[in-house]
Amino acid sequence: MHSKFSSLVFLVSLLSPVFCFLGEVVPPPSLAVKAYFLKDFNSGNVIASHKKNERVEPASLTKVMTAYVTFDAIKRGQLKLDQFLPVSEAAWKIEGSKMFIDPKVPVLVDDLLHGLIIQSGNDAAITLAIGVAGSEAQFAELMNKQAAKLGLKNTHFMNSTGLPDNNHYTTAEDLSILASALIRDFPLEYQRLYSVKEYTYNKITQPNRNRLLWLDPNVDGMKTGHTEAAGYCLIASAKRGNSRLVSVILGAANEAMRATESQRLLNYGFQFFESTLVYKQSQTINTLRIYKGQQETIPTTLSKDFYLTLPKGDYARVKATMTSRQPLLAPIKAGQEVGKITFSLDGKTINEQILVAGKSVEEAGFFGRMLDSIKLLTN
Repeated sequence: MHSKFSSLVFLVSLLSPVFCFLGEVVPPPSLAVKAYFLKDFNSGNVIASHKKNERVEPASLTKVMTAYVTFDAIKRGQLKLDQFLPVSEAAWKIEGSKMFIDPKVPVLVDDLLHGLIIQSGNDAAITLAIGVAGSEAQFAELMNKQAAKLGLKNTHFMNSTGLPDNNHYTTAEDLSILASALIRDFPLEYQRLYSVKEYTYNKITQPNRNRLLWLDPNVDGMKTGHTEAAGYCLIASAKRGNSRLVSVILGAANEAMRATESQRLLNYGFQFFESTLVYKQSQTINTLRIYKGQQETIPTTLSKDFYLTLPKGDYARVKATMTSRQPLLAPIKAGQEVGKITFSLDGKTINEQILVAGKSVEEAGFFGRMLDSIKLLTN
C-alpha cells in the first residue's frame, strides 16, 4: 500500500502565562555601530540584526573560538587544567593586550585560560594554541575545522589572537552562533570564567574589559575586542529568569559606546520579546495509530526542548499543525522520524520541527500483522 499524508490541527498548549503586551512590533533601537545581532539562546530565534552577514575583522572576539578549541582539547583529555605549558619567544614578544607571562616560567593551563578570557592576553592565546596543536598555524586549522562544524559560513581564522590579517574575518551572525555554542557545549567553563571581573597574574591585576559585568547584573559574560579597523566590539550574554539573550556589537566608536549600545540592544530584547518553552524534550505531544505492531498507538515527541521567541502578546495566537505519514508500520524505533509539527501565527508559518517516536514499537506476530493488513485494505 502506498503511503499517504494525514494532518491533525490542534492549538499549542501554553506552558507559561499569556503575555500581557499587545500591539505592533516595536522596532529595534538605532545603534551607533557598524553591525549588530541579537538572538534568544534557547530558541535560536533572531530578534534583531543589522548587516549580520557583512564580513568584519573580529579582533579579540577571535578568542571565543580559541577558548572553544582549548575547552574541547581539555574535554578530550589532550590538555589538563593543572598542566604547565612552556612560553615561547613568539608569545612573549607578541603585540597587543597581554597577561604578562615570562618566557622562563611555564604557566598553568588554568592561568592561561584566565589570561585569555579575562585579560584578553595575546600571549595566553598563542601559548594555548601551541600547547594544543604544536603551532599557532596548526591551531588556526583546528579553529577553521570547528567553525565549519558549528556552521560558521562566513568565518575564517588565521591566528588565535585576532590580530589583523586580510584572511581573518567573520560576521555578526557567525559570532552569535559561536558564542551560543560555547555557552551550550561548555556551560561550566562559561560560568566559571566569563563573569570574573578581574584577574591577577605575575603580580599584575587587570580588569575584565566587559563593562557590562559592572553595569548590568543580568550580564554574566562574554568577550570584548578592539583594533583600529574593527572598532570597539562586544559579545554579551544576559539572563533574566529563564530567558537568555546573546548580543553582538561590532564597530562602536569607543569602549563606553560598545557597552551602552550592547545594553540598549539587550534591554530591547528583554522588554519587547519573550521566549516560551513550548514542549519539553520527550514530552508526549500526541499519539499516532501504528499498524502491524505489538501496540496500536505510538507517542510522538521532540528530540530536544523547543522554545519560541516572539513579540509579547503573539504566543497566545500561535497554532500548531501536526502532519504524519500514514500508515505507520512497525517496527519503529524510539527517536525515529514519524512526522512534523508546523507552528503558524496569523496564518504564516514561523517554525517547523521534526516529530519523532517517543518509544519503540516492535513488529507484531504473524496473526497480528495479517489482521492489520486486512484493516489497511478495507480503510
